[in-house]
Amino acid sequence: MIRRALLALAVATGLAAPATAQEQCRLALLLGLDVSASVDAGEYAQQIEGLAAALIDPNVVEAALSGNGPVALSIYEWSGRFQQDILVDWTLIRSEEDLTTVAERVLRATRRTEDFPTALGYALGFAASHFADAPPCLFQTLDISGDGQNNDGFPPDAAYAHFPLAGVTVNGLAIGGASREIEQYYRDEVIQGPGAFVEFARSHDDFAEAMRRKLERELRVVILGQLDAD
Repeated sequence: MIRRALLALAVATGLAAPATAQEQCRLALLLGLDVSASVDAGEYAQQIEGLAAALIDPNVVEAALSGNGPVALSIYEWSGRFQQDILVDWTLIRSEEDLTTVAERVLRATRRTEDFPTALGYALGFAASHFADAPPCLFQTLDISGDGQNNDGFPPDAAYAHFPLAGVTVNGLAIGGASREIEQYYRDEVIQGPGAFVEFARSHDDFAEAMRRKLERELRVVILGQLDAD
């Protein structure tokens, strides 16, 4: 169903005028997906298909294409200390077709690792280095999702102390189970920056909807910030 929707959207879009060379990128948005051992094959598929569906949701598309200037988007998977893999490198989003292309690339992703622990501090450190390769943008936001607490390597607070993340807003998508403990962990240990927030998915079944809400909120916060500054 998602693939058919992508095909239909690709046919119907692509007519938006390209951004001018002078337009300033307004947001570098980096998405980090948890692929540690706690995520089984079915849950991985839910994450991949859920992210693809969120990227082409009309509300997310509208939020991404509003405001002054394009958004730069990149996506990576993370698990153990040295297991971080880029699914989509930095891509400027100037049209619905660009989002459709990114969603299609996500759907073609092949999981590279599945038996490593949850090295959340290392995932944050990787994000810092990847932001160094991003296009120059007014704001930088990391959107990191996961279903477990750090259990390998240095913790998130050490990452914030030793990597250049001071200017990056970090939001979380906490994937729960029987309790909301992981949501509180993300609130206490992971998110940082003005307006940072945690979106909660009760399970991987709710991942797609939680990701949609999260993307729309992140994109609209920047738009509102620009309006406030005018």
